[in-house]
Amino acid sequence: MSGTNAASGAAPCRFAHYFVICGIDTETGLEPDELDSGIMYSGDTLIWRRENFEQSPLKRTFKSKVLAHYPENVEWNPFDQDAVNMLCMPKGLSFRTQADSREPQFHSFLITREDGSRTYGFVHTFYEEVTSPQICSAMQTLYQILDEADSPSSSSCRSAACGGYDASRDTLYVSKALCLITPMPFMHGCRRFLSQMHRAVTAASPPPLPLESYVHNILYEVPLPPPGRSLKFHGVYEPIVCQRPGPGELPLADFPLGQTFTLLGVENLVQLFNCTLLEMQILLYSQDYQRLMTVAEGITTLLFPFQWQHVYVPILPASLLHFLDAPVPYLMGLQSKEGTDRSKLELPQEANLCFVDIDNHCIELPEDFPQFPNKPEFIQELSEVLLRYGISPVGGAPPTFLEDDGRNGNLGGEQLAVLELLQGNATLERLQALAKRTGVRVEALRGVGGEGEGQGGRTAIEEEELRNAKLNVQLREVFASRFTTMFADYEAFVIQSAPDLESWLTNREQMHNFDKASFLSDQPEPYLPFLSHFIETQMFATFIDNKIMSQWEEKEPLLRVFDGRIDKARLYNVRAPSLRSSNYQRCTVLKESAQAIEQRLMKIDHTAIHPHLLDMKIGQGKYEQGFFPKLQSDVLSVGPTNNKWSSRTATAQRRKDRHRQQTEHLTLDNDLKEKYMQEARSLGKNLRQPKLSDLSPAVIAQTNWKFVEGLLKECRMKTKRMLVEKMGREAVELGHGEANITGLEENTLIASLCDLLERIWSHGLQVKQVSLPKLRCVCVCFFLPPTVSNGPERRKSESSIGMPSLRASVIQDMRHIQSMGEIKTDVGRARAWIRLSLEKKLLSQHLKQLLTRQALTKKLYKRYAFLRCEEEKEQFLFHLLSLNTVDYFCFTSVFTTIMIPYRAVIIPIKKLSNAMTTSNPWVCVSGELGDSGVRQITKNILEMTFDCQNLGKLTTVQLGHDNSGLLAKWLVDCVMVRNEITGHTYKFPCGRWLGKGVDDGSLERVLIGELALPNADEDFGRGCRTPDMQHSPGQTRRVKPTSAQIQEAIGEAVNSICKHFHKPEKERGSLTILLCGEVGLVGALELFFHNGFKSARLFQKTVFVWDFVEKAVAYMESADQMGDMQETAEPLGLTCVSLCHYVSAINSSPRNIGKDGKFQLLVCLGARDRLLIQWLPLLVECPVIQRMYEESALLRDRTTVNALIAVLQTLHDFPITLEASLVKGIDL
Repeated sequence: MSGTNAASGAAPCRFAHYFVICGIDTETGLEPDELDSGIMYSGDTLIWRRENFEQSPLKRTFKSKVLAHYPENVEWNPFDQDAVNMLCMPKGLSFRTQADSREPQFHSFLITREDGSRTYGFVHTFYEEVTSPQICSAMQTLYQILDEADSPSSSSCRSAACGGYDASRDTLYVSKALCLITPMPFMHGCRRFLSQMHRAVTAASPPPLPLESYVHNILYEVPLPPPGRSLKFHGVYEPIVCQRPGPGELPLADFPLGQTFTLLGVENLVQLFNCTLLEMQILLYSQDYQRLMTVAEGITTLLFPFQWQHVYVPILPASLLHFLDAPVPYLMGLQSKEGTDRSKLELPQEANLCFVDIDNHCIELPEDFPQFPNKPEFIQELSEVLLRYGISPVGGAPPTFLEDDGRNGNLGGEQLAVLELLQGNATLERLQALAKRTGVRVEALRGVGGEGEGQGGRTAIEEEELRNAKLNVQLREVFASRFTTMFADYEAFVIQSAPDLESWLTNREQMHNFDKASFLSDQPEPYLPFLSHFIETQMFATFIDNKIMSQWEEKEPLLRVFDGRIDKARLYNVRAPSLRSSNYQRCTVLKESAQAIEQRLMKIDHTAIHPHLLDMKIGQGKYEQGFFPKLQSDVLSVGPTNNKWSSRTATAQRRKDRHRQQTEHLTLDNDLKEKYMQEARSLGKNLRQPKLSDLSPAVIAQTNWKFVEGLLKECRMKTKRMLVEKMGREAVELGHGEANITGLEENTLIASLCDLLERIWSHGLQVKQVSLPKLRCVCVCFFLPPTVSNGPERRKSESSIGMPSLRASVIQDMRHIQSMGEIKTDVGRARAWIRLSLEKKLLSQHLKQLLTRQALTKKLYKRYAFLRCEEEKEQFLFHLLSLNTVDYFCFTSVFTTIMIPYRAVIIPIKKLSNAMTTSNPWVCVSGELGDSGVRQITKNILEMTFDCQNLGKLTTVQLGHDNSGLLAKWLVDCVMVRNEITGHTYKFPCGRWLGKGVDDGSLERVLIGELALPNADEDFGRGCRTPDMQHSPGQTRRVKPTSAQIQEAIGEAVNSICKHFHKPEKERGSLTILLCGEVGLVGALELFFHNGFKSARLFQKTVFVWDFVEKAVAYMESADQMGDMQETAEPLGLTCVSLCHYVSAINSSPRNIGKDGKFQLLVCLGARDRLLIQWLPLLVECPVIQRMYEESALLRDRTTVNALIAVLQTLHDFPITLEASLVKGIDL
């Protein structure tokens, strides 16, 4: 117990917490490793793989055990024996004979505790001769069993040369691992210490001191280097130096980034970095454990100031392969078997997976994700840094790079021995001098051990470590500089509304902590695709949470460093002028950061106590070459009690404990805070590190249940977010509140929903039963139910002309998607199908229909899969059903180049005219993305279907005929147009005649459309009356509005146009509706001109407003010819000329749009060219007004006209653009 207390008292400040020895337990003998490749999952049960028994016994995997660990326990870091054993020897015990290669290997690992803190492990694995007769006999027996199972001829070749084992001739070796467990990743220091320990047991002479002295020294007498300082401590033969960054520097990262770039290349690494930032699923794949760890630690190191918040397992043991099924973001490393083909690797899902094949230097990226801002310039700057250190930016290191290069701790056996023998030895200098005199080249020797001493008296390996450290920090500074530039003003958008920490934690989920819309509107346009996705990630949300909590607590270290850099940048650079600039800003602190590293390593700040003799029992731990001795546990379980460092750390720890106790009384209860951190901050955060020590079926089931709960919670949060944001925007269109979402954000939310559905559909999938192409389909809803006829397509009776109903069919929608040649992959087609179903308000219904086939669901999914949890599945469908309350155009707005079938139906008013006409009608449909061109309609058939490129949201329909035949007059109620893929139906009201000598003589009308209600089909064809208020111009109004109502209508119309231009460009919608729609500018001005207008029938002829305009223009032209206009002021004269020119151009147009259509065109052209306010005084002053308007008309009231001019003046600030359908045939 005293040993435990001594061990734990100074543990937080110790360099190493544990020294561990793993290997074979001679008492239990050979045990097959059930947690490695000897087992597999089949459905919900575990079965043995037969191939493990068919392998040569030397290639099989056997259980390893922790033979010893010192001390027994550390209070701050409890020892997890199963996890450490599993990660020290992930492949279990490995056997060799004298004929096999037995080179030592080095790898590292980490364990993430439940609170998110990390512990690092560094392992040196070597081979030791087996001296136990029982083990040798057991191996011999295994070979005999294998020989009996094979053909008799195979038994004759069982020697080591043939890959076999014969106890009478061969020597058997087994792997053993030495491990240091540390709180910080001092990889180089630990590697050198462990390699020297191994060298001590293989050397011909015993080490200077018993091995217990060196283990005791590293565990209890070597402290962590203080921040910003360097420390030297002593191994068995040479001193070891390590350094720690200061408070204002980037945090410690000792894994060599140069190797990561060499393995992957700059281009691939930046893409991997981008996928990690967007929290995709990252799977690293390599035969070498150290490569997995190096790439994983390298990529997470580059995230500063953000931190990976999800599952993080750089080395995934075979027992945890089911975690690849996790429907959450993860970063995992999977060891590849030698000779395994990538195509044979079966993964649960690949839609959102970034697969990194480290050994082959390639990367497979997910589909459809935004690129990192300024990517070409970013890659160029990184390449320049690498080239300065002699590293090629193009990936493709030789396969033996990590095994033979001295920079990564994976030296081959002979090279390692030479290096350890010559490093720091004066003999090397004499050998080199002799080699020079005799002309012998020693480049190979330099590559291993380096020259005797480098600059400043440092050895070659120290020079190499310094070089790697400088390269590390410069590469990291380039990445950190990008975030400093992009988020230099992030603090201005943090919303801090809570009065104290407790109220903030309590209401965390209901609060908006970051003004995302304002932040995005402040960013350069090229940055928006990436930033709109990134600010939705958990790592960004956690970063903002830490910023808010820093009001009441000490700043999180990464946040403190980042804020300090932003403050420093503001001192030297004014941010405002380059606020929206997308120009690339290079890192300016590369030289200073490298100098700080070099200065610490050149001048050692602290030196630890030297190893010394301990009070040991005589006769134990006797040196025997080639065998690691059994250490005396009693001297290694108790730390020193009289050194100054120990007493200082104990005092500091007591002071820290008192401060923590005081804080607990003054601030929020730690349990509540921890609960929030685990639940509210991050979905699946408590699964960041799988529990390695307990792999029982109950624990696995509990883990999968947490996944199911997490998916349901994420679905609820995403659908709620989509509803709130969408309804918020619709409220703005109605004049309520402010917009807080952009089109880009909406697209990001829908893409996030697609990702969620893919993860739900792939959770618990029976991978073994589905081939890879089929798997991709099943993962994302592409298994088709049997074709079931829903009965014939119901149409209205032939006596009732209207739009036939569109049947809702899962299969039909899928066929539409499959016919889209623009989409090349199953994942892309699945996401398009989700978007289409969401736009049609059928997503929940379609998914429910797919899930009705329970037999297929049971066949394809494991018992714990989300889709087999009935209650959660129903809640999931209910959340999706709530999305039907808002309108989405997420399919139409994204797939803009596809061909879409449209159906158009012309509905006449049959009570007042014949439904048929002898003329040849035509139609032209226009939308936000273009028009269909003129489409001829078969005579007397008022319905047609045509294919054309996606028109987007429909805005106008041009309807006309050629006035041929005896029955050329045509009274049309409306035109219905439907997108046959999305089902969106638009109604274009008319209520007017088309024909010469009737109404205003129009043969063509431009109709303005509106999206019809989904369930209003039955009302479309009734058409028994002319609507009171329609969208098309010049229709008869049965209720005359008052003067106040007319002025209010004009004000509302102008105000709507102003609001239109103040919205982001991608959210503005159709300007044509605001100009010519029901409450548009044209309709409001028509009301103004109709007020007091003498439109009574004279000789059976109706007088229109256009008649007044034509007469006024005729008067002006005649007055000009007679010279009356010459006395008029010059600007007024030019205005008369422009009005006459515009009216003449409209009248001379080949289009027969009628008098009301011409007035509409005049108003639109006047608004576009800013001439309306100049034309109004001319019309008011014209004597014609007295004959055609009553005295009380608004147009004859000077005060009212001046007010109208003032209102129309506000439109001059905006660039009004007219649709081609409005101005077709007009040449001005």
